[in-house]
Amino acid sequence: MIRNHEIDYKIFGEELQYIEVELDPGETAVAEPGAFMMMDDGITMQTIFGDGSQQQDNSIMGKLFSAGKRLLVGENLFMTAFTNVGNIKKHVSFAAPYTGKIVALNLLGLGGKIIAQKDAFLCAAKGVSIGIEFQRKLGTGLFGGEGFIMERIEGDGMAFLHAGGYVQEKDLLPGELLKIDTGCIVGFTGSVEYDIQFIGGIKNTIFGGEGLFFATLRGPGKVWIQSLPISRLASRILAYATYKQKEEGSVLGRLGRMIDGDNFEL
Repeated sequence: MIRNHEIDYKIFGEELQYIEVELDPGETAVAEPGAFMMMDDGITMQTIFGDGSQQQDNSIMGKLFSAGKRLLVGENLFMTAFTNVGNIKKHVSFAAPYTGKIVALNLLGLGGKIIAQKDAFLCAAKGVSIGIEFQRKLGTGLFGGEGFIMERIEGDGMAFLHAGGYVQEKDLLPGELLKIDTGCIVGFTGSVEYDIQFIGGIKNTIFGGEGLFFATLRGPGKVWIQSLPISRLASRILAYATYKQKEEGSVLGRLGRMIDGDNFEL
């Protein structure tokens, strides 16, 4: 039987959030390297190989295999464990890497298993396992946006994901089907069936601008959807940064940009 550390938490902020985890004496939280924001005196920080879960094989090969799985889902070989070594409650905080929402998941009430997009994991109670989930269908693996491998989060404690923009939680009834952009999936419970569907139509394929495939999620179960995938945000920023502005769209041309405060080359 899996027994994760029981932790309390509070989420602060709106678009740029951080989470404060309250640790009782002896309790530990684990997080991705770089997620740490601040902590009280009396908390020790230790870098661990793998996810530190109770299911992890403690042999050298077991640890290497566990860490290798984390590399496949875009995570680090190492995680950081924060343990309260004092005699009173202490707090440690972790910050989201970009604008969006932090999603709190009580794995015990969600069937003990969540399938999530790569790079979604932020932090969790010690004992939660972060592994890989292979997509069994060839089409889903080739065209599903996340490839053959997604992130599997298992345990009976609290885990926290981060997603871009606004996050919508939906409950799917048995047999209920939801079509969604592949990049907008944050995660779903283990009971949800994940597949892909070809959009179809020559105009949709050539001019639609939405890609060739939908992701389909079939209930029963819970799904979490993000309005702004980081890949979409990054592509827009890159396009804006590399686009050479032209003067045809402005009546004032360079003079107008000077008034706006934009730099330009003479």
